[in-house]
Amino acid sequence: MKFNRRLLVVWLILASLTLAYLGVDHSTGGSPRSSAVVTSSVIVIALVKVRIIFREFMEVRNAPVLLCRLTDAWVVIMAAALLGCYFVGMNL
Repeated sequence: MKFNRRLLVVWLILASLTLAYLGVDHSTGGSPRSSAVVTSSVIVIALVKVRIIFREFMEVRNAPVLLCRLTDAWVVIMAAALLGCYFVGMNL
């Protein structure tokens, strides 16, 4: 089995992003309210992880430019949709 240092580094980055989420302060003074900063950071971390997975594990890094741009556009659209739904829902 061939050792791929690049995939190990990417895996370590993904694991550290997950640990960064776990390190976010989830305390809200005892009430079960969500914080806009915490929720937004979790969504952004998840989308960064998705982009890394697209590029490194789904081999989009070496794909044609159109596919690279389409996957990046998908990540941006998901960010806008998720954050938009969250912030609109907060105001209802």
